[in-house]
Amino acid sequence: MAVESPRAWSVPTGTVGSEGFAPSPKSEPTPDRMPTGVADFDYLSGGMPVGSVVLLAGDAGAGHVEFALTSAVHLMMYYDDPDLHRFFLGNAKGPFLYPKGVSYVSLTRSRDQVMQEIAGSFDPTYHDGLDRHLSFHDLSPSYFADSVVPPTWATVGGSLFARDRGPSSSDDPLSALAAAVERDGVSNLVIVDSLTDLLVRKSIDPESLLTLVKGLRRRAKSWGGVVYLLLSRGVAPPATEQALYDSVDGVLNFSWTTSAHSSHRQRTMLVERFMPILARMPHEQQSRFVIRVSSLNGLVTTQYERV
Repeated sequence: MAVESPRAWSVPTGTVGSEGFAPSPKSEPTPDRMPTGVADFDYLSGGMPVGSVVLLAGDAGAGHVEFALTSAVHLMMYYDDPDLHRFFLGNAKGPFLYPKGVSYVSLTRSRDQVMQEIAGSFDPTYHDGLDRHLSFHDLSPSYFADSVVPPTWATVGGSLFARDRGPSSSDDPLSALAAAVERDGVSNLVIVDSLTDLLVRKSIDPESLLTLVKGLRRRAKSWGGVVYLLLSRGVAPPATEQALYDSVDGVLNFSWTTSAHSSHRQRTMLVERFMPILARMPHEQQSRFVIRVSSLNGLVTTQYERV
Protein backbone atom coordinates (compact mmCIF):
# COMPACT_ATOMS: atom_id res chain seq x y z
CA MET A 1 0.00 0.00 0.00
CA ALA A 2 1.38 3.35 -0.98
CA VAL A 3 2.09 5.87 1.76
CA GLU A 4 0.78 9.35 1.11
CA SER A 5 3.10 12.28 1.66
CA PRO A 6 2.27 14.57 4.60
CA ARG A 7 -0.26 17.25 3.87
CA ALA A 8 0.22 20.87 4.82
CA TRP A 9 -1.82 21.84 7.85
CA SER A 10 -3.10 25.26 8.69
CA VAL A 11 -5.22 26.64 11.46
CA PRO A 12 -8.79 27.45 10.35
CA THR A 13 -9.43 31.16 10.32
CA GLY A 14 -13.09 30.94 11.24
CA THR A 15 -15.46 29.01 13.45
CA VAL A 16 -17.38 25.89 12.45
CA GLY A 17 -21.02 26.50 11.57
CA SER A 18 -23.79 24.58 9.92
CA GLU A 19 -22.43 25.52 6.51
CA GLY A 20 -18.73 25.15 7.20
CA PHE A 21 -16.31 27.74 8.55
CA ALA A 22 -17.75 31.17 9.16
CA PRO A 23 -15.66 34.18 8.17
CA SER A 24 -13.34 35.51 10.83
CA PRO A 25 -14.48 38.51 12.81
CA LYS A 26 -12.81 41.79 12.01
CA SER A 27 -9.53 42.34 13.82
CA GLU A 28 -9.42 44.72 16.76
CA PRO A 29 -8.64 48.35 15.87
CA THR A 30 -5.07 49.51 16.34
CA PRO A 31 -4.61 50.98 19.84
CA ASP A 32 -4.40 54.75 20.08
CA ARG A 33 -0.81 55.91 20.02
CA MET A 34 0.97 58.95 21.37
CA PRO A 35 4.00 60.42 19.59
CA THR A 36 7.23 61.01 21.44
CA GLY A 37 8.18 64.15 19.56
CA VAL A 38 11.42 62.50 18.37
CA ALA A 39 10.73 62.51 14.64
CA ASP A 40 12.59 59.47 13.26
CA PHE A 41 11.55 57.30 16.17
CA ASP A 42 7.89 58.24 15.73
CA TYR A 43 8.12 57.59 11.98
CA LEU A 44 9.53 54.09 12.46
CA SER A 45 7.55 53.08 15.53
CA GLY A 46 4.20 54.75 14.96
CA GLY A 47 4.36 56.25 18.44
CA MET A 48 3.83 54.67 21.85
CA PRO A 49 0.60 52.85 22.71
CA VAL A 50 -1.50 54.92 25.06
CA GLY A 51 -1.44 53.44 28.55
CA SER A 52 2.20 52.37 28.31
CA VAL A 53 4.63 52.48 31.21
CA VAL A 54 8.05 52.97 29.64
CA LEU A 55 11.39 52.59 31.42
CA LEU A 56 13.99 55.08 30.17
CA ALA A 57 17.20 53.47 31.39
CA GLY A 58 20.56 55.01 30.69
CA ASP A 59 24.15 55.67 31.58
CA ALA A 60 24.86 59.01 33.23
CA GLY A 61 24.24 61.77 30.71
CA ALA A 62 23.49 59.35 27.87
CA GLY A 63 20.14 60.92 27.00
CA HIS A 64 17.31 59.27 28.94
CA VAL A 65 16.48 62.45 30.85
CA GLU A 66 16.80 64.55 27.69
CA PHE A 67 14.45 62.16 25.85
CA ALA A 68 11.76 62.63 28.50
CA LEU A 69 12.07 66.43 28.52
CA THR A 70 12.21 66.69 24.72
CA SER A 71 9.12 64.53 24.45
CA ALA A 72 7.24 66.65 26.98
CA VAL A 73 8.07 69.96 25.28
CA HIS A 74 7.47 68.80 21.71
CA LEU A 75 4.11 67.29 22.64
CA MET A 76 2.95 70.50 24.30
CA MET A 77 3.83 72.37 21.10
CA TYR A 78 0.78 70.62 19.66
CA TYR A 79 -1.24 73.20 21.62
CA ASP A 80 1.14 76.17 21.60
CA ASP A 81 2.78 76.08 18.18
CA PRO A 82 1.19 73.51 15.79
CA ASP A 83 3.52 74.36 12.90
CA LEU A 84 6.65 73.80 14.96
CA HIS A 85 5.10 70.66 16.42
CA ARG A 86 4.56 69.25 12.91
CA PHE A 87 8.20 70.01 12.13
CA PHE A 88 9.36 67.96 15.12
CA LEU A 89 6.88 65.23 14.21
CA GLY A 90 8.62 64.79 10.86
CA ASN A 91 7.07 62.19 8.55
CA ALA A 92 5.20 60.34 11.28
CA LYS A 93 1.65 59.95 10.01
CA GLY A 94 -0.53 59.20 13.02
CA PRO A 95 -3.34 59.76 13.79
CA PHE A 96 -2.09 60.39 17.31
CA LEU A 97 -3.65 61.00 20.68
CA TYR A 98 -2.11 63.85 22.66
CA PRO A 99 -1.75 64.25 26.42
CA LYS A 100 -3.55 67.14 28.09
CA GLY A 101 -0.44 68.12 30.00
CA VAL A 102 2.76 66.97 31.69
CA SER A 103 2.97 65.68 35.25
CA TYR A 104 6.49 65.62 36.70
CA VAL A 105 7.03 63.62 39.88
CA SER A 106 10.37 64.21 41.59
CA LEU A 107 11.65 62.33 44.63
CA THR A 108 14.48 64.70 45.54
CA ARG A 109 14.32 67.90 43.50
CA SER A 110 12.02 70.91 43.54
CA ARG A 111 10.21 72.43 40.61
CA ASP A 112 12.56 75.44 40.67
CA GLN A 113 15.62 73.17 40.40
CA VAL A 114 14.22 71.24 37.44
CA MET A 115 13.05 74.35 35.60
CA GLN A 116 16.37 76.12 36.17
CA GLU A 117 18.21 73.15 34.69
CA ILE A 118 15.95 73.24 31.63
CA ALA A 119 16.45 77.00 31.27
CA GLY A 120 20.22 76.57 31.37
CA SER A 121 20.26 73.68 28.89
CA PHE A 122 17.73 74.47 26.16
CA ASP A 123 16.26 77.30 24.14
CA PRO A 124 13.97 79.56 26.23
CA THR A 125 10.92 78.22 24.38
CA TYR A 126 11.50 74.85 26.07
CA HIS A 127 11.35 76.35 29.55
CA ASP A 128 8.41 78.64 28.79
CA GLY A 129 6.37 76.00 26.99
CA LEU A 130 6.83 73.35 29.64
CA ASP A 131 6.16 75.82 32.44
CA ARG A 132 2.70 76.53 31.02
CA HIS A 133 1.66 72.89 30.98
CA LEU A 134 3.55 71.38 33.91
CA SER A 135 2.02 69.90 37.04
CA PHE A 136 4.85 69.26 39.51
CA HIS A 137 4.95 66.94 42.52
CA ASP A 138 7.89 67.40 44.87
CA LEU A 139 8.05 64.33 47.12
CA SER A 140 11.23 65.41 48.93
CA PRO A 141 9.59 65.58 52.39
CA SER A 142 8.48 61.96 52.05
CA TYR A 143 11.76 60.80 50.56
CA PHE A 144 13.97 62.46 53.18
CA ALA A 145 11.76 61.60 56.16
CA ASP A 146 13.62 59.59 58.85
CA SER A 147 16.96 60.45 57.24
CA VAL A 148 19.93 62.61 58.17
CA VAL A 149 18.59 65.41 55.95
CA PRO A 150 17.05 68.23 58.06
CA PRO A 151 13.32 68.78 57.32
CA THR A 152 14.03 72.39 56.35
CA TRP A 153 16.32 71.20 53.56
CA ALA A 154 13.64 68.98 52.10
CA THR A 155 11.12 71.83 51.88
CA VAL A 156 13.38 74.56 50.47
CA GLY A 157 12.00 75.49 47.06
CA GLY A 158 9.39 72.75 47.39
CA SER A 159 6.05 72.78 45.64
CA LEU A 160 2.75 73.69 47.29
CA PHE A 161 1.87 69.99 47.13
CA ALA A 162 4.94 69.17 49.23
CA ARG A 163 4.51 72.00 51.75
CA ASP A 164 0.83 71.41 52.42
CA ARG A 165 1.32 67.74 53.26
CA GLY A 166 -2.27 67.10 52.19
CA PRO A 167 -4.16 63.80 52.02
CA SER A 168 -2.03 62.59 49.10
CA SER A 169 1.22 63.03 51.06
CA SER A 170 2.88 60.28 53.06
CA ASP A 171 6.07 59.55 54.96
CA ASP A 172 6.42 56.44 52.80
CA PRO A 173 8.03 57.45 49.47
CA LEU A 174 6.33 54.60 47.58
CA SER A 175 2.88 55.56 48.86
CA ALA A 176 3.58 59.22 48.09
CA LEU A 177 4.66 58.29 44.58
CA ALA A 178 1.54 56.21 43.99
CA ALA A 179 -0.69 59.04 45.24
CA ALA A 180 1.01 61.66 43.08
CA VAL A 181 0.82 59.59 39.91
CA GLU A 182 -2.79 58.65 40.61
CA ARG A 183 -3.65 62.30 41.10
CA ASP A 184 -2.41 63.46 37.69
CA GLY A 185 -2.08 60.28 35.62
CA VAL A 186 -5.28 60.56 33.60
CA SER A 187 -4.67 61.76 30.01
CA ASN A 188 -1.22 63.14 30.85
CA LEU A 189 2.39 62.41 30.07
CA VAL A 190 3.86 61.46 33.45
CA ILE A 191 7.61 61.63 34.17
CA VAL A 192 8.86 59.92 37.34
CA ASP A 193 12.30 61.19 38.35
CA SER A 194 13.56 58.73 39.35
CA LEU A 195 13.53 55.05 40.23
CA THR A 196 17.25 55.42 40.92
CA ASP A 197 16.48 57.54 44.00
CA LEU A 198 14.27 54.75 45.34
CA LEU A 199 16.74 51.96 44.63
CA VAL A 200 19.59 53.63 46.55
CA ARG A 201 17.41 54.28 49.63
CA LYS A 202 18.14 51.39 52.00
CA SER A 203 14.82 51.80 53.80
CA ILE A 204 12.93 50.97 50.61
CA ASP A 205 12.44 47.30 49.83
CA PRO A 206 13.23 46.59 46.13
CA GLU A 207 10.45 43.98 46.07
CA SER A 208 7.94 46.63 47.17
CA LEU A 209 9.18 48.94 44.41
CA LEU A 210 8.79 46.16 41.84
CA THR A 211 5.26 45.49 43.07
CA LEU A 212 4.41 49.19 42.78
CA VAL A 213 5.74 49.31 39.20
CA LYS A 214 3.69 46.24 38.26
CA GLY A 215 0.61 47.84 39.77
CA LEU A 216 1.32 51.08 37.93
CA ARG A 217 1.56 49.16 34.67
CA ARG A 218 -1.90 47.72 35.31
CA ARG A 219 -3.46 51.00 36.43
CA ALA A 220 -2.01 53.12 33.62
CA LYS A 221 -4.04 51.24 31.01
CA SER A 222 -7.14 53.11 32.16
CA TRP A 223 -5.57 56.57 32.23
CA GLY A 224 -5.14 57.26 28.52
CA GLY A 225 -1.63 58.65 28.86
CA VAL A 226 1.99 57.47 28.94
CA VAL A 227 4.32 57.12 31.94
CA TYR A 228 8.11 57.53 31.70
CA LEU A 229 10.15 56.02 34.53
CA LEU A 230 13.75 57.29 34.67
CA LEU A 231 16.48 54.89 35.78
CA SER A 232 20.27 55.18 35.87
CA ARG A 233 21.80 51.92 34.74
CA GLY A 234 24.23 50.00 36.93
CA VAL A 235 22.86 51.28 40.24
CA ALA A 236 20.62 48.32 41.04
CA PRO A 237 21.87 44.71 41.11
CA PRO A 238 21.50 43.03 37.68
CA ALA A 239 18.66 40.81 38.91
CA THR A 240 16.66 43.80 40.18
CA GLU A 241 17.32 45.76 37.00
CA GLN A 242 16.13 42.84 34.88
CA ALA A 243 13.04 42.46 37.05
CA LEU A 244 12.25 46.13 36.40
CA TYR A 245 12.59 45.51 32.67
CA ASP A 246 10.04 42.72 32.97
CA SER A 247 7.64 44.88 35.01
CA VAL A 248 7.00 47.58 32.40
CA ASP A 249 5.57 47.69 28.88
CA GLY A 250 8.72 48.88 27.18
CA VAL A 251 12.36 49.72 27.76
CA LEU A 252 14.43 52.30 25.90
CA ASN A 253 18.12 51.95 26.73
CA PHE A 254 20.50 54.89 26.41
CA SER A 255 24.26 54.46 26.47
CA TRP A 256 27.59 55.97 25.46
CA THR A 257 29.35 54.09 22.68
CA THR A 258 32.50 54.49 20.60
CA SER A 259 32.26 54.16 16.85
CA ALA A 260 34.61 51.79 15.05
CA HIS A 261 35.56 54.67 12.77
CA SER A 262 36.08 57.30 15.44
CA SER A 263 37.51 57.68 18.90
CA HIS A 264 34.75 60.09 19.89
CA ARG A 265 31.95 58.91 22.15
CA GLN A 266 28.39 59.16 20.97
CA ARG A 267 25.00 58.74 22.59
CA THR A 268 22.84 55.86 21.38
CA MET A 269 19.31 54.65 22.04
CA LEU A 270 18.18 51.03 21.73
CA VAL A 271 14.63 49.67 21.94
CA GLU A 272 15.53 46.96 24.43
CA ARG A 273 12.02 45.63 24.93
CA PHE A 274 8.72 46.97 23.60
CA MET A 275 6.56 44.45 21.75
CA PRO A 276 4.04 46.90 20.16
CA ILE A 277 6.96 48.99 18.88
CA LEU A 278 9.27 46.24 17.62
CA ALA A 279 6.41 44.37 15.94
CA ARG A 280 5.66 47.39 13.73
CA MET A 281 9.22 48.50 13.09
CA PRO A 282 10.86 47.08 9.91
CA HIS A 283 13.36 44.38 10.84
CA GLU A 284 16.25 46.07 9.09
CA GLN A 285 15.58 49.21 11.13
CA GLN A 286 15.38 47.55 14.53
CA SER A 287 18.72 49.08 15.29
CA ARG A 288 20.55 51.30 17.70
CA PHE A 289 19.68 54.95 17.14
CA VAL A 290 22.53 57.44 17.26
CA ILE A 291 21.24 60.51 19.08
CA ARG A 292 22.36 64.05 19.66
CA VAL A 293 21.20 66.66 22.13
CA SER A 294 21.22 70.34 21.27
CA SER A 295 19.92 73.42 23.03
CA LEU A 296 17.74 74.35 20.07
CA ASN A 297 16.13 71.02 19.15
CA GLY A 298 16.45 68.90 22.26
CA LEU A 299 17.11 65.22 21.56
CA VAL A 300 17.13 64.10 17.93
CA THR A 301 18.17 60.90 16.15
CA THR A 302 20.80 61.32 13.45
CA GLN A 303 21.18 57.75 12.12
CA TYR A 304 20.89 54.15 13.20
CA GLU A 305 23.38 51.33 13.45
CA ARG A 306 22.79 47.59 13.15
CA VAL A 307 23.49 45.76 16.39
